[in-house]
Amino acid sequence: MADYIVIDGGTTNTRVSLVSDGEVLETKRFNIGAKKSIDGNSSLKLGVKNSIEELLNKNEKTANCIECIIASGMITSEFGLFELKHLTVPAGIKELNAGMKKVVLDDICEIPFVFIPGVKLACTGFDDSDMMRGEEVELVGILGETESVYVLPGSHSKAIRTDADGRITDFCTMLTGEMIGAIAQETILRDALDMTISETDSEYLLSGYEYCCENGINKSLFRVRAMKNLLGATAKQVYSFFMGIMLHDEIVQLLSFTEKKIVLGGKKQLRCAMTEILKVVSDKEIICLSDDVVDNANTFGMVKIYEYSCLK
Repeated sequence: MADYIVIDGGTTNTRVSLVSDGEVLETKRFNIGAKKSIDGNSSLKLGVKNSIEELLNKNEKTANCIECIIASGMITSEFGLFELKHLTVPAGIKELNAGMKKVVLDDICEIPFVFIPGVKLACTGFDDSDMMRGEEVELVGILGETESVYVLPGSHSKAIRTDADGRITDFCTMLTGEMIGAIAQETILRDALDMTISETDSEYLLSGYEYCCENGINKSLFRVRAMKNLLGATAKQVYSFFMGIMLHDEIVQLLSFTEKKIVLGGKKQLRCAMTEILKVVSDKEIICLSDDVVDNANTFGMVKIYEYSCLK
């Protein structure tokens, strides 16, 4: 098996990993992504360059040892390192492999880059206009059950529908993670919420969801402040109620799908909370993936896509 550098480029962060014989040896992370590259990508280039050099030096590898640098996510956007057009659904590992682009970026290193494109809907009208960069490789990294809904909660949560061949056929994006961060940090609720809490109180989590079902998000959110200041709820109870409210719209969307199986990956804090609610309010089969499967899904998904043409 070959050695690779694998880059997961996000909106706010970039992760660079050294993969050898199917094992992640080490990962470097830095908080520069597409958002900070809107006015120029020099900082992103420098972060990638330094991370690659550090990984090679620390692990006693040379550039000649690395077959290529595989990259996906926002790093393939207009604010990344090399822009690639989205593929249109249906798209799976075969289509992603065929859509890869190999280039050399001399100002970063001599190792060739292989960029994997994102995926978009047909975009014939307002209802079928959506896009993703990065989640398609994460899906390949965790794909098991076909004809299911895969949920990848995060800054921009994705609910992805797949066909019998494991191809993406439809998906929708929700701003769940960014909305949680914005409301928790930039409103009066900042004083009421402890966002370092990682586990939820099941009763209050479900109560937040149900209260939002009945009253909507606006009225429900101010009840978070009232819980702390007037009702004496604990920090965990307040946080759980808040999370139940913030996950409401995404869960309602999932309940509308006809598929009988929902598989959850993505950010642990959101994945576990969504699983708790779904197991109560849904009659679908709910599968919550383990941290081990989720943590390296992007990395192994990229390697699988790159190696597809060699293995088929």
